Amino acid sequence: MDWLIKLFTTEDSVAHIVLLYSLVISLGVYLGKIKIGGISLGVTFILFVGILAGHIGFTGPKETLTFLQDFGLILFVFMIGLQVGPGFFESFGKGGLKLNMLATVAILLDVAVMFGCYYLFFDTSDPKNLPMMVGTMYGAVTNTPGLGAAKEALTSVFGANMNFDIASGYACAYPLGVIGIIGATLAIRFICKVDLDAENAMLTDGEKENPNAKPHIMYLRIENSYIGGRTMEEITKFLNRDIVITRLMHEGVVSLPSKETNLHVGDEVLVVCAEADAPAVIAFIGPEIEVDWHEEDQPKQMVSRRIVVTNSAMNGKTLSKLQFRSVYGVNITRISRQGMDLYAANNHHLHVGDRIMVVGFEENVERVAKMMGNSEKHLNAPNIATIFIGIVVGIIFGSLPLAIPGMPVPLKLGLAGGPLIIAILLGRFGYRMHLVTYTTTSANMMLREIGLALFLASVGVKAGAGFWETVVQGDGLKYVATGFLITIIPILLVGTYARMKYKFNYFTIMGAIAGSYTDPPALAYANSVCNAEAPALGYSTVYPLSMFLRILVAQLIVLFCCG
Repeated sequence: MDWLIKLFTTEDSVAHIVLLYSLVISLGVYLGKIKIGGISLGVTFILFVGILAGHIGFTGPKETLTFLQDFGLILFVFMIGLQVGPGFFESFGKGGLKLNMLATVAILLDVAVMFGCYYLFFDTSDPKNLPMMVGTMYGAVTNTPGLGAAKEALTSVFGANMNFDIASGYACAYPLGVIGIIGATLAIRFICKVDLDAENAMLTDGEKENPNAKPHIMYLRIENSYIGGRTMEEITKFLNRDIVITRLMHEGVVSLPSKETNLHVGDEVLVVCAEADAPAVIAFIGPEIEVDWHEEDQPKQMVSRRIVVTNSAMNGKTLSKLQFRSVYGVNITRISRQGMDLYAANNHHLHVGDRIMVVGFEENVERVAKMMGNSEKHLNAPNIATIFIGIVVGIIFGSLPLAIPGMPVPLKLGLAGGPLIIAILLGRFGYRMHLVTYTTTSANMMLREIGLALFLASVGVKAGAGFWETVVQGDGLKYVATGFLITIIPILLVGTYARMKYKFNYFTIMGAIAGSYTDPPALAYANSVCNAEAPALGYSTVYPLSMFLRILVAQLIVLFCCG
């Protein structure tokens, strides 16, 4: 049995290290699925299993643990950046700006409460207490990338003199952080006397009444004499709205119009426009009608087909530049991107992975399909080159030193901030550099979860050796209590203010709170009590900026205050 004992005790062997990570990660994932009161800790339980492994001496070489920790963190934050990048700047649009401002206030309040607890309950002459409070704060807000950024910044400040691990404070605060976020949102409900049924009804009514940019399809008869004899291009310019006429019935013949096609009074047309523009289009062209002409009435077979953009040469091209109607004789009526239907305006950029609705004669549609690629198989493979090119640029960018007076070391965005910012920029503007950043949701999640699992396992194993002295014999209960205060106080203040001042729907507030704390369990709970998509929209609106600020704030606190 010596071979088995050596497998668990020979720390510098590859087999031992693989065994260590495999056991810690698999046990952590399975234990994280256990629910207590409907709430589970999820993948973060890997951290606690790692702490236990480190505590009993089941560990590995420090250099290897550090490498896997940093590599896992880079992979995790980079894939997050690619995911949120396309919507990062759009999240500051109407309504989103207020939510992002409230999320920013919540983050600043977390920092303020942390400093308040530090000065009230801890010995400020001990240099390890403030960094430990930073770890506690990131456990309280359930933000693992922030923990990684803080650890990296601490290494640059303390170097070999760092004789503590802030992951202990993170581990103390995390469980009550998950519970506290959900509990504080429930408290807002009672403070503001929210009726869940009424909130759900308001969302349902709002969706019915609010004309938005979703595609709207209708058959119209042309009755405006101004239109008679004019081309579609002239009419579109005069109307000053994006519309697409996909089919035209003129003198009993159905055809596919182009921008040069002349329209006449009495013609019947199939129009696609933004839902909000439908009343104006009807008023200008003519009344909505029921038609009795069908596909079989056409001289050639006309089809509607959803085509997937998989040809990287199409990445970033606009619909107007491709001239589908005039060159290919088809119309693009809708674009589906990441599960959302978008109206096909001329200034829309195509991205690999988009699904476009093409209407036209069968041979023309087939020609467009070949040009777009239309191969689902090509989407199944992630663009590995783009990912690692982005990581290279992100590491270089994160290593640029910025000297600021009063700081013990130059400010660097580091291994967390640099790749995150570059990934966001690539996700939004990568097509301009001919880089395809598309990955399937499953591929993105797989790489993210592998990175997070490696990071949490490494942090846990490294923290396990001193966990008992730091937490059980040290200030563990203080970390738990102060972490709970850091969790609930900002939520109660910001959530109540958002409801009382801005009258946001309660479910939108729940989603925004979950997003600002980057906490999926809180979003899952909000979705379980809401009949609409408001929590998910609130979450996705504030999540990109919140993740960026959490990572940046961690480094700023350490570099400015922990020297």
